[in-house]
Amino acid sequence: MTLTTEDLQQLFAGIAEDITAERDCLCELDGAIGDGDHGLAMDAGCQAAAKAVGAIDAGVAPTTAFNVAAKAFLNAVGASSGPLYATAFMRAGAAAKDKQVLSDDDFLRVFAAMAQGIQERGKAEPGEKTMVDAWKPAADAALDAWQSGKPLPQCFEAGERAARAGCEATSNMTAAKGRASRLGDRVIGHIDPGAASAVIIIAAIAKFAQRQWLSHHTS
Repeated sequence: MTLTTEDLQQLFAGIAEDITAERDCLCELDGAIGDGDHGLAMDAGCQAAAKAVGAIDAGVAPTTAFNVAAKAFLNAVGASSGPLYATAFMRAGAAAKDKQVLSDDDFLRVFAAMAQGIQERGKAEPGEKTMVDAWKPAADAALDAWQSGKPLPQCFEAGERAARAGCEATSNMTAAKGRASRLGDRVIGHIDPGAASAVIIIAAIAKFAQRQWLSHHTS
């Protein structure tokens, strides 16, 4: 399949819609171990990114869409998750550079680049109760599935499953980063809100990949 900037406009709109639906739930999760505004921040960032990407000319290269998303997200969310997702989208843009459309392989590389950008910018390792606990296993699982010859939707399904498992696992961890790290063992039993919002985004990407793939293979 091939993805254009017009397809990416739909992707960003879908992510924003799914984050908005879970906004209050994310704030509740964050209220348990953080300052309770994670859902609001992610909603603001995803809405801003979707709006900015939606406003560009659908004929521009995909790399432009990701760079526009990065800037919009950061402008909307200056702290915490803002720089992380801005870096993710910048890396996605770099992975898509010089491509007018994205192939299956390109789109997987974009996904992996996002995960790596988040990990490097956050300087976090899996096991530290952050969004990396969802993003890294997701990217690894998707790439493994791709290398074993699975079609794209199955790769993203594997990624989504790994993200959900990684997110669930954060409830048994103490936090090494951020406000939650000051609470010591009191954070055990609570899943990380950043990992929870990462799952929503990864699931939205998986849903998008499934839809695109079906429309390319049934038409």
